[in-house]
Amino acid sequence: MSRLNKLIAELCPDGVVYKTISELCHISRGRVMSKGYLRDNPGKYPAYSSQTFNKGIFGHISSYDIDYESITWTTDGANAGSVFYHCGEKFSITNVCGLLRVKNNEIVTKFLFYVLRMTAQSYVYAGMGNPKLMSNVMSNVCIPLPPLPIQEEIVRILDRFTELETELKTKLETELDLRKKQYEYYRDELLTFDDDIEWKSLGEIATEMYRGSGIKRNQITDMGTPCVRYGEIYTTYNIWFDSCVSRTDPESIKCKKYFEYGDILFAITGESVDEIAKSCAYTGHDKCLAGGDIVVMKHNENAKYLAYVLSTSSAQAQKAKGRVKSKVVHSNIPAISNIKIPVPPLSEQERVVNILDRFDALTNDISVGLPAEISARHKQYEYYRDTLLSFKEKVS
Repeated sequence: MSRLNKLIAELCPDGVVYKTISELCHISRGRVMSKGYLRDNPGKYPAYSSQTFNKGIFGHISSYDIDYESITWTTDGANAGSVFYHCGEKFSITNVCGLLRVKNNEIVTKFLFYVLRMTAQSYVYAGMGNPKLMSNVMSNVCIPLPPLPIQEEIVRILDRFTELETELKTKLETELDLRKKQYEYYRDELLTFDDDIEWKSLGEIATEMYRGSGIKRNQITDMGTPCVRYGEIYTTYNIWFDSCVSRTDPESIKCKKYFEYGDILFAITGESVDEIAKSCAYTGHDKCLAGGDIVVMKHNENAKYLAYVLSTSSAQAQKAKGRVKSKVVHSNIPAISNIKIPVPPLSEQERVVNILDRFDALTNDISVGLPAEISARHKQYEYYRDTLLSFKEKVS
């Protein structure tokens, strides 16, 4: 029998009492802080808000409101119900965060944190407008209250389990990053040719190059003609693809622009100079519709070869000469036409494709497998945590 089970058998064999947050904690809320306030009061103390980037830090200011062990949670917005533990830190929170400070020594703050990580999301109201978990709802959240030795043992176990999960996630993410860099290096080396290989511009290679026609989000249907919207080139398709994830009714498209087997698609609008004009080859056999902000290039080369060589560092550096306008990066047909790439004979193109297809398959196995492993480990952690924090309620 584990130490935890022994403690439960000894201290609460008939179950534990449940209490509300209002019985256990002082509840308060943060204050309004604008970006102007942060700019006018710079300092070293973090001010937390609801955003997920930068660990939730809205900025740093010259003063602090909180310097005791506490728990904060996000009260409204997309991250409503997110819970954070603070100890040994001087900080402040904005008005979209709530604060819990335990009233006495009947509950360990870190134990409360772990319980709320398990339960808080189920109290988020996701009705009209932003999701919310306001103070009045938080105050009525009911949680188990086992004896202190049990709380402390659970915190010890979950702290260690969290540490191990973090170590594993970091290791797996590092491994994935290294494999991707290895693939990119190998791809660029394989696509670096001697001087006897001619370099041509895409304008010289293309037999035709044209822009797609706008397909709005509300024009995507379950049935109809396969189609691609430019954002999907960034988020869904890799070097090549043979089937479309979207379909549309062709009768709803005023000016139809099609692409077919072997065509190269470029996304000419994006948010990043580093990714602008991302391209992929279509290797399927349907006749598909190209959405707006896509350039379609027809040619007589090996489609996969073009897709691979257009993903190299050299090609991307040429694509990155796109124009920035209103925080959005744009490219166009003249800019794409000027991109130069090595064009070996078709037999050599096929040889390179065969090698990179095998290497890409191995990399994709890892790219799918490692995130799946990270997800599985996190689910394992959540299951273990939820099991530890589930107690039979004591009957009065």
